[in-house]
Amino acid sequence: MDLLQLRYFQVVARYEHVSRAAEELRVAQPSLSRAIARLESEVGTPLFDRRGRRIRLNQYGMTFLRHVERALSELDDGRRALREARDQVLGRVSVAAETLLTLARLLGSFRAAYPRAEVRLFQATVEEMERRLRAREVDFCIASQPLTGPNLHTVELAREEVLLAVPLGHPLADRDRVTIPELADEPFVTTRIGTWPRALLERLFAAEGLTPKLSCEGDEPGASGDLVSAGLGIGLVPAMARQLATRHQGAWVRVDAPNCHRTLTLVWHEDAYASAAALKFRDFVTSRPFMSHCLPEPGEGTGNDGTA
Repeated sequence: MDLLQLRYFQVVARYEHVSRAAEELRVAQPSLSRAIARLESEVGTPLFDRRGRRIRLNQYGMTFLRHVERALSELDDGRRALREARDQVLGRVSVAAETLLTLARLLGSFRAAYPRAEVRLFQATVEEMERRLRAREVDFCIASQPLTGPNLHTVELAREEVLLAVPLGHPLADRDRVTIPELADEPFVTTRIGTWPRALLERLFAAEGLTPKLSCEGDEPGASGDLVSAGLGIGLVPAMARQLATRHQGAWVRVDAPNCHRTLTLVWHEDAYASAAALKFRDFVTSRPFMSHCLPEPGEGTGNDGTA
């Protein structure tokens, strides 16, 4: 059993698809299949269930994967520690989040405060964030939905109301509040399944026995304001977006429904190696109210309609 076999197994287990894994690893598919077969021979049991050309990680593979990910992450941590000691730098901090736009000011401020820190940012769903934390591919996740898993530590950063964004001229634009049943026939701009705006939208409608009508499904929650402004529908947006928006031409209406809010959290794996940059980032994010990191300074704010 060698390190390359374990790396191959980790990627094949992630995709449960040999051709996709071979493409990512940039190796020939037959070579990858032989490497996995040799690994299974060495551990003495099949790690995948095979049905024709499809493979699925079985119970033995799941058990083995947990140990492989732990071992590979320890080796990666060791390499990072050596590099940081050699280069005498703060090292790298990797962050995953569901939206990137609202973190631009936060990460810019951190880089200005610690220019010797290397910052990597990933956009990910909840499931992808959990996997990246488990595999030690990221140091932190900034999430709007709960992350679950062993040894994950969570700190609440902010709790904010979620508002309804509507285009100018829309019949609801002059309303102060609106109920979910009143929105039953309205087309919604939202994000794909697995993201927090979609989860909140479906939860609010399900509580009324309704299903939302969708006009647009995207990957970037921060783009919803622009899509609403373009007249593609209405959408749920966090209150912070009202202060961050620079192009949104529309109105903001409160939703008369319980728990119409989002909670932002910082999550990390307690057993993972933390570089000096990661420790500085954690202190930086939690040292003062989170919104003060993300919102414009006085004089840079936006108006009530979301324009500068």
